[in-house]
Amino acid sequence: MIEFFIPMKKIPTTTHQQKQVTCKNGKPHFFEPPKLLEARAKYMASLAPFVPKHAFNGPVHLTVKWIFPMVKGSRNGQYKHTKPDTDNLQKLLKDCMTELGFWKDDALVASELVQKFWGEKTGIYINIEELA
Repeated sequence: MIEFFIPMKKIPTTTHQQKQVTCKNGKPHFFEPPKLLEARAKYMASLAPFVPKHAFNGPVHLTVKWIFPMVKGSRNGQYKHTKPDTDNLQKLLKDCMTELGFWKDDALVASELVQKFWGEKTGIYINIEELA
């Protein structure tokens, strides 16, 4: 099991779906715009200290709690039910975790719990557990 918290004053809300396409020599060329590259770099740097010595090889349960800065009218620990969508947040995070070697492939994430909250202490809580 691995468990950690990454404090972040501002969680990147740029998502993997914001990749762009251009045509070169009549063929589509996909690229990441600067904001997406910046978000990826922030995740990579923040996750790097927590990479396990050995990548997970079997099925895992992944818990991710996204804790966003509180806004007027919100309470600490209250569920956040506004954008960005959890599935959009997860894609870039899991891609970065795969690239860093948390697991061989994010297909190993067989069970997932993703939650968004408003909170005084902002950041991303991550827990990875091997499944039997």
